[in-house]
Amino acid sequence: MNAAHALPETFRDEAGVEDFMTQPSGPLRADLAKAPGDILVLGVGGKMGPTLARLAKRADPNRRVIGVARFSEAGLREKLRAWDIECIEADLLDRASIDKLPKSPNVIFMAGRKFGSSGAEHLTWAMNAHVPAMVAEVFAKSRIVAFSTGCVYPYVDVTKGGATEETPAVPPPGAYANSCVAREAMFEHFSRKLDTPGRIIRLNYAIDMRYGVMHDVASKVFAGRAIDLAAGHVNVIWQGDANSMILRMLAHSTVPASPINISGPETISVRWLAGEFGKLFGKAPQFMGKEAADGWLVNTSKARKLLGEPSVPLERMIRWTADWISRNQRSLGKETHYDTRDGSF
Repeated sequence: MNAAHALPETFRDEAGVEDFMTQPSGPLRADLAKAPGDILVLGVGGKMGPTLARLAKRADPNRRVIGVARFSEAGLREKLRAWDIECIEADLLDRASIDKLPKSPNVIFMAGRKFGSSGAEHLTWAMNAHVPAMVAEVFAKSRIVAFSTGCVYPYVDVTKGGATEETPAVPPPGAYANSCVAREAMFEHFSRKLDTPGRIIRLNYAIDMRYGVMHDVASKVFAGRAIDLAAGHVNVIWQGDANSMILRMLAHSTVPASPINISGPETISVRWLAGEFGKLFGKAPQFMGKEAADGWLVNTSKARKLLGEPSVPLERMIRWTADWISRNQRSLGKETHYDTRDGSF
């Protein structure tokens, strides 16, 4: 997304949201030029995958962008193909399937498992640790930018600006967060062993109008449902900005692969956020519980120094979300469970 593009006041529909968030910026084009070759997106079927792939294609229409997924969602393959993104169906738990994939110079690893982990921890560990190890071996000669999460960090004091990349990755209990530490370790290990350049993206809560922390909070305010304040502070970033920053990291890969925090600059009070939505809806938010003194929060100073500030400010994301929900526009129906503090997902 380019800062020269005026921010809209509203989005008519989902197509408008996706068109806006996949407008490439000059810095994105410049950084992609430093990382030539095809881009392979592993796990393209998630919430961010389709728009990330489309953004990459729009930034460089002559470059092959290949999306890999199981394609269990009806219509996804056709949607991606309409955007000139090639599609390959594959099961990443199968080493033979990974071996058959084209050896693209650039790999965006988005595959992973979070929700449904409780009761099926074995599959979460397989997806989040075993699959990365196989991918790291097969794509040893590629640049690999791998999605991770701020959940690898311990809870930190909400008044201290968030965990930095130097904060040890020692999360609270739970299969999901700990398997994500293992995922990072696999990419770092094989990067060191095989001299593979890469980056590990510790992402905290990308949002668009159809899902995310803001959608969760705003929906509860609008419906008059109580908001649990246990996880009382969050970070968020517009999905278009997150996708752009993640693609740009192909040009800023390191050996060994190193982590970088991606999110917005603010530590946001959930109570304050609900109050802002309440003003726009004309409804008083309802709360339960009390804010904890710590939480999963990241400091994005390093990314902002390297890549610049996000193009969409917090105030605009709030207004967009309120407008979307007040018009009863479609939700993905996938809560973030940002307020979960016991590690169970």
